[in-house]
This record gives sequence, C-alpha cells and structure tokens, in this order.
Amino acid sequence: MSTLGNVGVIGAGAMGSGIAQVAATAGHPVFIVDAFEGAAQRACTRITEGLRKRAAQGKLDPAEAEAIAGRIFPCDSAEALPECLVVIEAIIEDLDAKTELFDVLGRTQPATTLLATNTSSLSIDQIAPAAAHPGRVLGLHFFNPPPAMKLVEVIRGEVTSPEVMDTGADLVTAWGKVPVRCASTPGFIVNRVARPFYGEAQRLVQEGVADPATIDACVRTAGFRMGPLELTDLIGQDVNLAVGTSVWRQTNKDPRYQPTPFQQNLVAEGNLGRKTGKGVYTYAADGTSPDNVPDQAKVAELLASGVLTNPVARTLAMLVNEAVDLVDRGEAGSADVDLAMTLGTGYPKGPIAWGREIGFTTVRDQLRELDAAFPGGRYRPSPALDKIE
Repeated sequence: MSTLGNVGVIGAGAMGSGIAQVAATAGHPVFIVDAFEGAAQRACTRITEGLRKRAAQGKLDPAEAEAIAGRIFPCDSAEALPECLVVIEAIIEDLDAKTELFDVLGRTQPATTLLATNTSSLSIDQIAPAAAHPGRVLGLHFFNPPPAMKLVEVIRGEVTSPEVMDTGADLVTAWGKVPVRCASTPGFIVNRVARPFYGEAQRLVQEGVADPATIDACVRTAGFRMGPLELTDLIGQDVNLAVGTSVWRQTNKDPRYQPTPFQQNLVAEGNLGRKTGKGVYTYAADGTSPDNVPDQAKVAELLASGVLTNPVARTLAMLVNEAVDLVDRGEAGSADVDLAMTLGTGYPKGPIAWGREIGFTTVRDQLRELDAAFPGGRYRPSPALDKIE
C-alpha cells in the first residue's frame, strides 16, 4: 500500500488520464472523476491497457505496469474524493465550469490540499477566488502527452502562497518532470512566446513572399524539427487559432497576437489540418503531404535576403522580442523561459540564448525595420532589448 498522499484528477480525457498515469507511476493512489457517466472507468481501463502494451513491448516491467494500474481508481464525483494531497483539474477550457468545480473542491477538501488547474489559457486569478483558501490554488500546466513530456509550467496567481508554489514545483519534480515557474499571464510562457512562430509564417504567405512549403523549409534550416505551417496542421488549425485568439483577447487585443486572416479562413472552411485531411497542406491516408514540396532555389534566395522577407530572421527576432519582454515584466526568469521553450516546444535553442547569439541590438534594429514597413504595433521592439545582457 502506498504511503504517498492521494491525488485527485478531474477530467478523464487525454490530459487527465495522462496526469493520472504520471502520479500513479510516482507511487500515489489516484482517483479520477469525470462528469460523463462511465468515463472515469473507461479512462482507468485505457490506462491499464496502455501500460500492459508497454510491458508487452519490453518498455516497462510487467509487475510495475500492474502496480501502476492498481493505484488508479474511478471516483463518482468531486465531492466523493477522499482527502487529497493535490487535486488537478483537466476539464474543458470554460471559466464557469472551472470556477464551479473549484467552489466544490474548496468546500470538500481540507485547507491543506493543493488545488491545481491544468488550464492552458485561463487566468489563475479568475479561478482561485471560487475556492475557499484561494492561496492554495495554482496552475500545473502539463503538456501533451503528460507521461512523455517533461515540462510542467508551475503558475502563480496573485494570491498563490510561495509555499504552495514550492510544494507544486517539488511535487512535479518528484514525478520526474521539470518545473518552470511563471506568473499567471495570458498564455503563460510557452503559449505566449510561441505565438510569433506561427504568426510570422502565416503573414509571409499572406504577403506573397513564398508558398507555405518554402516558408516551412526556410524555418527548418534554423534547427526546428517542423516548420510552423506544417506544425499548425499537426496541432489542428482550430486548436492553434483558439489559443492564439485567447492570448490576443486577454492582452486587450495587442496587435502582436492578432489572429491572421490566413488561419481564420482555414478554420472557417473546415481545413483543420491532418485530422481533416486538409489544412495548409493536403494529406494522404498514410499522413504524407504531396504538396509540401519547397522551392529550394527560393529557399536559398529568402535566407540570403533582408529581415522583411527572410523567414528565419523575422521569426527569431519576434521570438526573442517576446521572450525578453516577458522576462522584463517579471513574469518568468530567463533560464525558465529558455527551458520552457526547449522542453515544451522542442526548439533547438531558447529565445534568450538566441538573442545573445544574434545580438539584442541586432534584433532591435530588425524589429525597427519591420515596424517601419508594417506599422501598427505588431513589431514594436521591447524596451528591454536595450538593457538586457
């Protein structure tokens, strides 16, 4: 019998199931709750089947697989959860649904229980007041799939206590994850800093600089595993647009994050990416994309061009600017930003490290050129570019 504290997980979808597996693997008894009848039991069955499959493949000891599965239990409701060390919700991204849940958890769990949200886009400060003792509410933002992805954003709200932040970071470290700390701001670290990676490629296509395959090929030369346009097809154009729109709205419609007509049109037409067989590219049944063929001569031409038409220079300048701004506002430290972007998105380097390599004054000058060519605020250089070292 485990001597570790109970963990509650609300939401039996892919994220909730993955988080439950992570906690159970670390030795905790885990109780899964879902609003849909039978969903929690189906999640337990699905996790067990996945663990047994890994054991059959020689990736996990069979006895360990059974032990992990034996620590995961369905639970009828949030009210029925036993006393927990932490309860993590991974339900729909709806503020009303989350605040209603945190009200229940605040009334039914002891004041010592950490109450965590896995939200990727909502403010901790909008969720925490619903719970009794809101200082124990924090964000624990896992990345999909949780068993494989190392990064967890540990997010503080205005009233989250320092002790709760420390406990949350220590807990996910004990679970084999790498915590990065940040404030509750729109998009946190990863979903905020990554916005230009997608947006610049879309704008370059809109501007007629080159076709999507050529833009993607240019960006891959910087060490990215996938180009931004093919990556949004993999994520789902609708999912990527929803996150971007949320960040844009929460930043008072800052032009830096304004969704592009290019992506909005894809979603409006139902071209959502690989899952629909068509997005930026078309996809065959085996997942290959016959129209993702770059013009190599054009790739070379663009990479030798100035910042206005060079996809790599433009993208990196915007990523560096975004990261520097976030650090300057005190929302996260430089090391955490770089760690988050390399672990959470697979970037070959963190944007702060890239800025040092390129030169922050060079980035500033590139942005000034872009801002003059495309006025309106999207390319405004962060004041921090003049003072960071």
